[in-house]
Amino acid sequence: MGIHLYLSMIPEALIASMLTPEEFGVYYAVGSEKKSRGQAMFFELDPDFRHPELAIDEGFRRCIPHEDGRPKNSIYITVYRALERVALDAIRKLYLVTQDGRVLDLEGTSLNIPDDIGGMHLYQEIAPVTPLIVSTLGAKAFYDLIVKNPTSLLTLPAVCFAELRLGELANNPEYGSVGDLPYTNIDHLRQCLSDLSAKTVHTKMVDRLSSPAFPYRMLKSGIFVGNLEKLMFFPLPSQEELRTQHYRWWRSANM
Repeated sequence: MGIHLYLSMIPEALIASMLTPEEFGVYYAVGSEKKSRGQAMFFELDPDFRHPELAIDEGFRRCIPHEDGRPKNSIYITVYRALERVALDAIRKLYLVTQDGRVLDLEGTSLNIPDDIGGMHLYQEIAPVTPLIVSTLGAKAFYDLIVKNPTSLLTLPAVCFAELRLGELANNPEYGSVGDLPYTNIDHLRQCLSDLSAKTVHTKMVDRLSSPAFPYRMLKSGIFVGNLEKLMFFPLPSQEELRTQHYRWWRSANM
């Protein structure tokens, strides 16, 4: 059995496992006696990746089968500052797992990253911190503001975030239709968007204690991850492709 290296985002952790990505997704999301059921998000890393501050070799040594031959599900290498110490070049794929264990894999790119500058945007930071933010900035400019060229004392060495759909609120926060937006406290969201449109600042916090988990159907384009070296984008397939080629995942994500 081979050993895999996974960088979990919900919650942030670096994990060695003898399970394949699909098997690990089911184990990590559906749960065991140690973990409650819930969606999961993780990157598969090159198993040859090493960092002097991460005990990866020791984690691999401890990742051995059980006495009855069953593969080892997980060995936690670190649950602290994992994302910032992983080289983005070591990332192979991103896996989005629904709460009932349906797994969708996404390929990443550092090219053709969307940077929509029309209307306002809603960003859910996933790791290492989890605030919900509204912004006038597109994804690349938002990443640049909080990682590359910050204008405040609040900076991050690395970040993973998603842009979520705002629908009509992106251009008309006061009177736009809510439609199928599932966000709690819509009135507060409207107010934050309205305040932002009337100020010279580029971002405003909606919820500083927001859960990093969100309905996958609310993804506008995909998942972003960046550090001081570069930004990567993991695009979500179109709705048509999800329905025709990944129907079980799509159905679970829309429940």
